[in-house]
Amino acid sequence: MDGGGRVAQPLKWSPRPRGANAAAGLSRFTSGFEIPVRLKRLARRHLAPGQERRLPRGLGIAATTLLVVASLAYGTVKGDHVAEFVVELKDARDALANTAGFRIAQSSISGRHQLGESDVLALAGVTERTSLLFLDVDDARARLKASPWIAEATVRKLYPAHLQIDIEEREPFALWQRDGKVFVIAGDGTVLAPMGDRRFASRPLVVGPGAEKKAKEFLAILDRYPALRPKVRAAILVGERRWNLKLQNGMDIRLPEADVPQALDALAALDRDKKLLTRDITAVDLRLHDRVTVRLSDTAAQAREDALKIKKPKGKGGNA
Repeated sequence: MDGGGRVAQPLKWSPRPRGANAAAGLSRFTSGFEIPVRLKRLARRHLAPGQERRLPRGLGIAATTLLVVASLAYGTVKGDHVAEFVVELKDARDALANTAGFRIAQSSISGRHQLGESDVLALAGVTERTSLLFLDVDDARARLKASPWIAEATVRKLYPAHLQIDIEEREPFALWQRDGKVFVIAGDGTVLAPMGDRRFASRPLVVGPGAEKKAKEFLAILDRYPALRPKVRAAILVGERRWNLKLQNGMDIRLPEADVPQALDALAALDRDKKLLTRDITAVDLRLHDRVTVRLSDTAAQAREDALKIKKPKGKGGNA
């Protein structure tokens, strides 16, 4: 105490404890109703320190940039423009590489017979904007092999500007008819294309489900009979088990499921000795190994019936 009976005050000023300003402001704001002690403590702990924090420099610019990028990405995805964006990005990348001297200035393609050079390049995904530097040879090879015309493919990059492609084409082997539609097929049964090119009109015709897979084996057997082969218009697979032949004159040849060469031997012998395939008949059935059954045309059947009536012997007894 001082001499006047007053409490002595310290000469040195002491600052308020950390968070006192926030707490004082909160007390003034809440005067008039009592705030629980626990809530006051929470206010001092979380509000007061926040007044002293400083945001990192550039945080606002970074947040704005992130917001713009996110908005562009959302618009690209929402508007279904992802593919277009990827293509444009790839074109920009290739343009830079081409400027640096990696433009594809020369391309050599070997092994093509049915496909043109532009067809092969298009299948490989190579355009006039494609750079050799960023060309993915594995992707180009996969694209080429995805074509039914191409069985094997090799892609090489010869820097700085030469692209070499070697392919092995599937050869058009036959025509396959199913559900009224005709397709060009390879020897392994791969469907190459719808029939629309007269170059393939002379290929043998096979008909029916499964015929495209079994055509090569059966036609190899049929080729052993050069006198019979040109007379065949189509080979028809029945029930995916056995074959019928449709001849140029409309005659049907029904072959057995097994022992096809034996049945064709018999057919060739009958045609050679009896001119069977030029007679007025509609079908020859060779499905039974011990006999050959023929079906006459309506005209031939009527003529045969009339001939039998003429040759029929008269009954016993004379005129009444």
